[in-house]
Amino acid sequence: MLKVEELLELTKSIAAKAGLRLLDNLSQENKEFVYSSEHPKEIKALADTVLERDILKALIPTGLPILSEESGNIAGQQESKYRFIVDPLDGTFNFVKGLGSCAISIALWQDQKPIFGVIYSLMERQLFWGGGDIGAYCDDQVIQASDTLNKSEASICTGFPVRFESENNLTMQKFLRMVRQYSKVRMLGSAAVSLVNVAKGAADVYSEQNIMIWDVAAGLAIVEGAGGSVHFDPGTIEHSLDVYASNRHLSKPN
Repeated sequence: MLKVEELLELTKSIAAKAGLRLLDNLSQENKEFVYSSEHPKEIKALADTVLERDILKALIPTGLPILSEESGNIAGQQESKYRFIVDPLDGTFNFVKGLGSCAISIALWQDQKPIFGVIYSLMERQLFWGGGDIGAYCDDQVIQASDTLNKSEASICTGFPVRFESENNLTMQKFLRMVRQYSKVRMLGSAAVSLVNVAKGAADVYSEQNIMIWDVAAGLAIVEGAGGSVHFDPGTIEHSLDVYASNRHLSKPN
């Protein structure tokens, strides 16, 4: 197996090249989409497939297992505690509608621990990367989480995942109790970009329930690298997590 440092450099190259290829060959065809038959609120675009094909083609030769949003689990050529977690396009709706943030997200985890994450923000053409033992960076410039001390003065990024039970009154009441603690609430439509904003200090907190692991795997690592705090537990849906990530001062979810 390549060393972690080598895997990081490879992943940075893969994410940046895939993003630039997509942007440089942007067409209406790439923005064609369909609604999922399994999850009616979820859309899939041709861009998801194109990006995943490029990313997996480059990652599979490492021999490590891969969990990807579009293809699921892909066995590695060797047994390993490490695995890549890939979201080829986080914020697909934003991408096809030209509505806002979207990103390529690739992470390396060891068992249930983030090792490093790489996020290529398509709107800004910026590469973010980091991990608990390596710091956090945007295009090689160090980034750090904020120093906001109180939730009443803090901003939170959140959202309603595709599988969010919005028709359940108890679920909505729990959500409102959570967000009303904060001064500002923002829904960007991309968990990866939301976590990047926590890592660079633009936002103070990110929290979502039952968010899919591929949406947050890279961002959690980057927040840790930026000196932030991350908490996550298994959600009620396969491959989902209940996530709370913040600067170091706001590290208690409740």
